[in-house]
Amino acid sequence: MILKPQLESLDVLMVPGVFDGLSALLAEQAGFPAVFLSGASLSYARLGRPDAGLVAVTELADACARIADRVDIPVLVDGDSGYGNAVNLQRTIRLLERAGAAAVQIEDQVALKPMHALQSRPLVPIAEMVGRIRAAQDARSSESLLISARSDAQPSISFAETMDRCHAYVDAGCDLLLAEGLSNAEDAATLSAAFAARVPLIHNLLEGGPSPFRSAHDLARFGFRVALLAGAMVQTSARAMADMLAHIHATGSTLAVRDQMLLAPDMARLVGAPALAEAAKRWG
Repeated sequence: MILKPQLESLDVLMVPGVFDGLSALLAEQAGFPAVFLSGASLSYARLGRPDAGLVAVTELADACARIADRVDIPVLVDGDSGYGNAVNLQRTIRLLERAGAAAVQIEDQVALKPMHALQSRPLVPIAEMVGRIRAAQDARSSESLLISARSDAQPSISFAETMDRCHAYVDAGCDLLLAEGLSNAEDAATLSAAFAARVPLIHNLLEGGPSPFRSAHDLARFGFRVALLAGAMVQTSARAMADMLAHIHATGSTLAVRDQMLLAPDMARLVGAPALAEAAKRWG
């Protein structure tokens, strides 16, 4: 599935972060127009580890392929820094394009974090990130695969440098732009005034993050085109599972909380078991 038609809509696209076929299916069934394969969510769900560069590019491509095989909506993929230098990044783009990605987000963080600060966000020079964008463009087989540029300049350096970086990335031809870490509406308005007419702008409404906005509707007034809800599903599911397990551990039973669960028949219907069984009759 391609993403360009959805970006031409008059509404802000709300795009939840997903991490596997089930989470993507739930998002599609809820009516969302696209999903975001979040690197952090994938690390949490697949590895039970923090988002510290531990997911391999092949694991990311595998997750993308499983999601694209299950849903019929576009998949925007968190490609991190590209998993190495420009040559590595090109392989990442080819793998993700073959896996069914509609867009790949590339960030301007260094590929390998210092051991004393694995969750820090040190940046590469602007020229190196421009090279990443151009390498990604050269690697894709079709321009229908969109290249999203993400700047992580905030809050470690000035907003002025964030703007300098965004100007360079848009001039390099990125198809989407995300300035991560914006924490006040004035900066968001400045960013939008400079770029909204040139490239679709993304904003991350991460729960517990620095965003000054409360909803996708707030973003529409500032000219943003995509509202990422990158952590909503994994954060909600982790809390729900932890609460359920605590209850079972304390009581030895799920009887008192079954109204909070999908029972086995409901789960089978959710994932399409009746339709699959009916289709299988055609082949004996």
